[in-house]
Amino acid sequence: MKYILAIIFLMLTTNLYNISAQEKEKDKDYIEFNDRKNIVHGFYLGLNVSFGKIEKENASAISLKLAYVANRKFEIGLTTKGIYSQQNLSGIFPNTEADLAAFYSGLHLEPIFFSKSKINLSFPILIGGGAAGYINEEWSGDELEDRVEKDWDAIFVIEPGINALYNISRYVQFEAGIRYRFSSKLELNPNTIDDINGFSISIGTKVGIFNLGRNRYKKKIPKENE
Repeated sequence: MKYILAIIFLMLTTNLYNISAQEKEKDKDYIEFNDRKNIVHGFYLGLNVSFGKIEKENASAISLKLAYVANRKFEIGLTTKGIYSQQNLSGIFPNTEADLAAFYSGLHLEPIFFSKSKINLSFPILIGGGAAGYINEEWSGDELEDRVEKDWDAIFVIEPGINALYNISRYVQFEAGIRYRFSSKLELNPNTIDDINGFSISIGTKVGIFNLGRNRYKKKIPKENE
């Protein structure tokens, strides 16, 4: 699964780089002026992939985030995340091994420092809840849904972190960082895994408008032969 996530992220990043390059090409014949220091707003949709450990086994995750950015200094929004960890646990299902999965959503908060620079520093935190439990890769979609309802346990999650943000353009931002996930105790049967706590490293992209409302004026640079 981690290879699939990496390929998806690579494709998205490549497309975003091309968009940014096209935007710069359009703007090269213009000069900005009269850019007053008014309050700006922003909205974006973010895709993030992360890799870490749960109970000393590899775990990968993908998340989607929708957020509002206040004056390029603070974000507030909603995040949904899915986690998969190949635990290879025996004795849980007959004739097959069990892995771990979790899904949760919650409130995203992220104060941003050095927001006027090309590279920013931020401290995101996710506060939310969802469910976690054992899965079998051989299940059909209906069987998985039935198992989730009957056998999975509800969890509460707090996930703080630290990010470096790189502003590719006013429409695209790249982020990379590290975070730690705290979860409530799991009550699974059998109780092989107690929680989904653990560190992870993450990379992601944000696509939207980050300086909506900025007084930005452009004047075309006259050519020499004009």
